Amino acid sequence: MNIIEINNLSHRFSNGFPGLDGINLSVKKGEFIVIAGRNGSGKTTLLRHLNALLLPTSGTVRIDGVSVQDDPVRARRIVGMVFQDSDSQIVCETVREDVAFGPENLCLERDEIEKRVSEALTVTGLSGLADAGPHILSGGEKRRLAIAGVLAMMPEVLVFDEPFSNLDYPGTRDVLMQITGLHRAGRTIFVTTHDLEKIIAHAGRLLIMEKGKIARDGIPEKVISGVETFGVKEPYFPRMGFERVSWLS
Repeated sequence: MNIIEINNLSHRFSNGFPGLDGINLSVKKGEFIVIAGRNGSGKTTLLRHLNALLLPTSGTVRIDGVSVQDDPVRARRIVGMVFQDSDSQIVCETVREDVAFGPENLCLERDEIEKRVSEALTVTGLSGLADAGPHILSGGEKRRLAIAGVLAMMPEVLVFDEPFSNLDYPGTRDVLMQITGLHRAGRTIFVTTHDLEKIIAHAGRLLIMEKGKIARDGIPEKVISGVETFGVKEPYFPRMGFERVSWLS
């Protein structure tokens, strides 16, 4: 069974603007999918339907066989989302408290909460900053804190909306290492980005969105040519043809 099944999904905002138009998408567990497209193409709108932050105007979204409309809480446990603005996900006075916020709201036992927090801090390399205030963190560290907070909820699917936005080179490498490491550990990964060069070497599938529709869908080598037509910068590669050049090389 696919972990995500989207059938004829359309979404119209309260002002009448059509955000999505007839999306059909199946995702297998463990896939690494990059979504690209110009601003307003529907990338973030699509992702917000995966954990019921938005609900369909028509069509269905099923997560592990269950409609998000029927059980939005379950969808949010399976699908964790890291937003473009990390500060919007940071709500507590210390790093440790912030990572514990989600598990506490699941009403877990204290031992389980502490275990999850410890594991999330270790995975994201933030154990040494556990008692620090989030306000002193760099941009990359804040992004890793947002990831840790989501990891502590133990989702199977991780969604990253423009994860490299406003990060310098070291911060970008740190976050990229987190994302690729989570994929190697078996998580299903979605990443939206305007900068394919940073992530495309690790993707197994590339979706290009345009006007609320999926314009292209396939392995990057097959669909990347001519993406500038859709407002996406085509990655530069040092030799002719497609070559997967990782920022982690």
